[in-house]
Amino acid sequence: MIPFEGIPLAAQLLLIVAFIVIVAMCFWTTALFVRAQRAIAGAPAARPQADDAWTWVFLVAALNEEITIGDSVERLLALDLADRKIIVVDDGSDDATPQILAGFSDPNLYVLRRDLPDARKGKAQALNAAYHCIGQGLPDADRERVIVVVVDADGRIAPTAPRFAAAHFEDPEVGGVQALVRIYNRTGFLTRMQDVEFSVYASVYQAGRNHAGTAGMGGNGQFNRLSALDAIVEGDGPWRHRLTEDQDLGLRLLAAGWKSRQEVRAVVEQQGVPRLRPLLRQRTRWAQGNLQALDLLGATWRSPFPRPARIEEVLYLMMPLWQTVIGAALVAAIALAGLGFAPIVPAADVLPEIYILAFANSVLGCLATRHAAGRGWPRAVVVAHVYALYSWLLFPVLVRALVRQMGTQREWARTDRVPLESVPH
Repeated sequence: MIPFEGIPLAAQLLLIVAFIVIVAMCFWTTALFVRAQRAIAGAPAARPQADDAWTWVFLVAALNEEITIGDSVERLLALDLADRKIIVVDDGSDDATPQILAGFSDPNLYVLRRDLPDARKGKAQALNAAYHCIGQGLPDADRERVIVVVVDADGRIAPTAPRFAAAHFEDPEVGGVQALVRIYNRTGFLTRMQDVEFSVYASVYQAGRNHAGTAGMGGNGQFNRLSALDAIVEGDGPWRHRLTEDQDLGLRLLAAGWKSRQEVRAVVEQQGVPRLRPLLRQRTRWAQGNLQALDLLGATWRSPFPRPARIEEVLYLMMPLWQTVIGAALVAAIALAGLGFAPIVPAADVLPEIYILAFANSVLGCLATRHAAGRGWPRAVVVAHVYALYSWLLFPVLVRALVRQMGTQREWARTDRVPLESVPH
């Protein structure tokens, strides 16, 4: 039988392109898996008290965070660091956040209150306000030795995280280090899958780019050298108003020639989203932020990194395009089967190939995270198949993000927190 016999030409081309993309992604994920294992095994040694040689400034942006802000600040104040400052930006909160913050009395904690009309202009503006406070509070500091750490209002930085991050900053070319994000309320299906998702992303797709110094930056547990932030200041500060201001900042650090790393030994925990609708809303924002980041393709290509690293980073930035192709091909295949152009159940002799293409990336990702997540390889393989289905559950957010990006919708709503009484401490 001739392949694609009787199938419309447009559908044939779509399926062929999708097949090429899927195969390429399988090979790329395999390469990242191997490189990530080497990077994690060869991570720089974290010497005891090495973090005492640095000044640590923790930035927390808070808007109506009465549920979690007290817990987050308490944990930051408990960190055993010789030189540590905490700046909390109360961005116009009208709940109990100001009162909770007023209950703390510590010389290392500074609360920056912003009121309307200056407040509530996005996380980037709040962080930029904190950035300017750093210079006022540390006028004589060596900005090469100051590490700025972004912590979400529900964030729980592990006590050892700064020490592991400091090991990377001994390299003067490193401008950013991203911590491994874990979900601390991983008690239901969605929150467990989010924990797997973050672990896979860090342990494969992030750590796999450590060799080139092109790992991405995330908003929670993001460590940046202050002098690196100085190098990318635009307008009000280093952060720009984007739906994913963390990704945008990381890409601009790369464009400026700063290396960035993923450190899976440094952990920051945060709340997962336990309900589907808020989760889809959150991921729509992230997906739209990824689309906004496409305007940095040129800057990424011109960055002073070796050509292979730049090619890989550009192709990674174009991930929304590859995901769109795969999703469209799936819809087309279902439609073709429904219209009788193709069998609903594939022939038995091609099922192994279909299985490999469908689940190989998930299996590799879950195998890479089995030690961090406390899983042996048999359980990791089982979880991988559930995780693959979860990934498709989130796929519609890309369509919604495309619609929003083609329109004028740029606003987003903060994800509601879960009461701490219902999650483990």
